[in-house]
Amino acid sequence: MVPAAYVILRRGDEVLLQLRRNTGFRDGFWACAAAGHVERGESVLTAAVREAREELGVGIDPADLEPLTTVHRTQGNGEPIDERVDFFFACRRWAGEPHRVEEEKSAAVQWFPLDALPDPVVPHELAVVEGLRGGLPAITTAGFPS
Repeated sequence: MVPAAYVILRRGDEVLLQLRRNTGFRDGFWACAAAGHVERGESVLTAAVREAREELGVGIDPADLEPLTTVHRTQGNGEPIDERVDFFFACRRWAGEPHRVEEEKSAAVQWFPLDALPDPVVPHELAVVEGLRGGLPAITTAGFPS
């Protein structure tokens, strides 16, 4: 199973999203502005902080990461790379001004109100972002039969 950390920067009722490009996965879709795989020997908190720095150029104290939900998802094809567990965090405090750092992988970074999200957004990420309005369960699933 592939673990990943997602950080949703929040500013009032707005969230920061990035427009994916040249990644090979959902290019042309909006996504959480900071996300990536947890590296070998790294905690999910360390990964979240690292991804925010690498993708947005901001510093985050792990104590400022608010756990939102964990998404266990599958593509249903049996391939190990497509069996995933995603840890989502919100963050309302950081150091620095968020901006595109990995410009080859991101066409834009932009703030959006929760009631005016862009289209399209990566589906499993959209479910989490929309859940910010009314709360999220501790664990959710995607891609599994009901």
